[in-house]
Amino acid sequence: MERWVENLMYASRWILAPIYLALSLALMALGIKLVQEIIHVVPALLEMKESDLVLVILSLIDMALVGGLLVMVMFSGYENFVSKLDIKEGTEKLNWLGKMDAGTLKNKVAASIVAISSIHLLRVFVDAENIQNEKLLMYVIIHLTFVLSAFGMGMLDKMTRSTH
Repeated sequence: MERWVENLMYASRWILAPIYLALSLALMALGIKLVQEIIHVVPALLEMKESDLVLVILSLIDMALVGGLLVMVMFSGYENFVSKLDIKEGTEKLNWLGKMDAGTLKNKVAASIVAISSIHLLRVFVDAENIQNEKLLMYVIIHLTFVLSAFGMGMLDKMTRSTH
């Protein structure tokens, strides 16, 4: 009976596979939004103020960072929790595949969230004259919370790795 329960629990990891597949659909939706943004901007490009163009570019960078985060979580999560990706030799393979454990993935996700928050904060500062000071302060506090959390997670990971 114990062996059967353990096998069932181990097989249940495949429940995660559709979740990672859904993230690929989210990546496609993000790509569609990026193309939509470019199509929207191109006709108005010559009439745009420089600050508005900078905001659009920062938005595109933000989408690229979120897309990279999605890819990292999809592939690393799948490899760490479901099954190894069987990619044929001689084909294009991401060099970090198979090398990122759950702790490393957690730290990379935290660093990506800090980078995304930084871009968002930069977008807010470019448009600062249209935002209340209290909201600006709140954005900075939220960003600093992400930074401190990522730093703390990195330090904890370093401490636990050095003791093992």
